[in-house]
Parts: sequence; structure tokens; C-alpha cells
Amino acid sequence: MEYFQTKSKANLAVTTAIVILSIAILTAMEHNFTNVRAQTDLTNSTLFVSGSASNQTKPDKVVVSLGVETTDNTAQAALTSNSNLMNKVVESLKAAGVQENETSTSTFSITPNYNYSSNNNQGRLIGFTVSNSIQIESSNIESVSKWIDAAVSAGANNVNNIYFTLSNQKSDMLKNSLLKDAIDSAKIKADIAASAAGLKVIGVKSITVGEAGSPPPVPIYSAKAFDGAAESPTPIISGKQEISVTVSIIYLIR
Repeated sequence: MEYFQTKSKANLAVTTAIVILSIAILTAMEHNFTNVRAQTDLTNSTLFVSGSASNQTKPDKVVVSLGVETTDNTAQAALTSNSNLMNKVVESLKAAGVQENETSTSTFSITPNYNYSSNNNQGRLIGFTVSNSIQIESSNIESVSKWIDAAVSAGANNVNNIYFTLSNQKSDMLKNSLLKDAIDSAKIKADIAASAAGLKVIGVKSITVGEAGSPPPVPIYSAKAFDGAAESPTPIISGKQEISVTVSIIYLIR
């Protein structure tokens, strides 16, 4: 009996020692992890800086939408008249140098017209209007005036919009160049700010790139092109388009 009591006391002592040792180990581990977090917090001081760069350039692409609108008593008559004029417009544009792969139909509609002047709330059907427009996308921006004059002379009576823009190739080339300038601008700011605080830039944590561009320039064209008797080409001014790039950089400093 005394043997078993002695053995139980020994087991209890061993168990107690193990528990004490485990607590000590866990305490030491927690202390070490706390030190690591503190060191990480101290060595990861950061500085947020933004930089930008911009440039104005002449567009190298134009998008023109123009067409024919006709009205007649019946839909068929309005459509026939519209189709005849539109075919003449398309042929005149081809003769003026517009390539077939540069054109596509942009809008087409047949709309009934009603007269609501009477007391009839539903209105009285008085005819139909057919509208057909094509869109031209081309890099030949110097020929826009000639195209408009040719189309109007052939029967076009709608110039829906004209705007100039940058081709994907030119836009990407400019953005890549501006991106380098924007990053250089941010780095200069970071160096100045860190130096003023007695610190030094030692690396980059993250970079965010943003792009911004002003709306395409609005062209100016003369109304006399629509009277069918313009003696000189319709003036179209493409202007310039501004393209810009911004970067937001988080620098590591110490």
C-alpha cells in the first residue's frame, strides 16, 4: 500500500512539472511572437505618394456618323426614297476614298408620324419617316471635309456626330511613356518628403496605376455644307487631345 502511495506522489510530481514546463514554453513562444510583430511594425514604415504626367497630342483616328432621312405617305415610299439616296451617298464616299472596311451601318429606323392637332387622342397617321446612317472609322483624318461634302452633295441630310480620338496603338504607346514619367515624379516627391523627415526610401510596397483623358475635341464644321452649294471644303478642326496617367505608390522608408 505504501508503495502505491509513493508511486502516486511521484506521478503527481512529474505531471506538475510537465504542466509548469508547458506553461513556460507557451509564455516564451508568446513573448517571441510579440517581438516579431513589434519589429515588423517598426521596419515597415510607409510613405504614400502620388505622381502624374500628361501630354497633348493630335488624334490619329476619326469617327463620323452621317446619313439620310426621308418622309413619305407610306413606309414603302419613304424606304424606297431613302434607299436610293443612301446608295448614292455610299457610292460618293467610296469615290472620295472611304474604304469598304471603314464603314458600317450605325442606325436604321422606320417611324410612323402622327398629327395630334385634332381632338383624337390617338392621333392621325400622316406618313412615315425612314432614317439610315452609316459610321466611318478611319485614320485618314485629313479627308473628313471631303467626305462630308461628297455625302451631302449625294443626298445626305444628317451629320449625326464627328469626333476625333486616338488609335489603340498610339494611346498605348503614349500611356507607357507617361507611366514612366509619373513614376519618376512620385519618386522625386518621396525622396524629398523622406529626406525632410530624416528618413530614406528603401523600397516599394505597392503601385496603383490610373488613367485619365480629356474628352475628344469637338470638331467645328460649317453649316453651308448642307445647302448643297459649298464652294470650298467644309472646315473640320480636329484640335488636340490630352492624355494623362496617374500612379499611387506606397514606399517603404526607414
